[in-house]
Amino acid sequence: AMAAPRRPSGGGLRRAPQDGRLDEINKEFLCDPKFSNEKDLEEKLAVFKEKYMEFDLNNQGEIDLMSVKRMMEKLGAPKTHLELKKMISEVTGGVSDTISYQDFVNVMLGKRSAVLKLVMMFEGKANESNPKRSGPPPERDIASLP
Repeated sequence: AMAAPRRPSGGGLRRAPQDGRLDEINKEFLCDPKFSNEKDLEEKLAVFKEKYMEFDLNNQGEIDLMSVKRMMEKLGAPKTHLELKKMISEVTGGVSDTISYQDFVNVMLGKRSAVLKLVMMFEGKANESNPKRSGPPPERDIASLP
């Protein structure tokens, strides 16, 4: 029997189209006059994209209730089903039960202080205990792990 073609390991395969799609959306935000005076917009969008993809997205590439639930648990701030629904409707304006990338960026750049934004800030703070270096973070190798 012929050997099946080797699949790249990890979620690399599923992520690639997602990555490109989010890049496209980021370009739209960069061209949006509404955000033209936003400081470091390109850097911010790059971070939002990474963050968004970190959520365990549903197969549609959107953040659903279970994804938010897992994220909150990971942050050590578990929420009830009702609280999660409220968070999502706060982000989407109540029109959807999943958070699209556009919703996500609008909240992160928006003036409204959504719970999700606080969560991300909180997670950011947790990661900022090491002094900030400019440029992309170095690749972690085994040796540098605590």
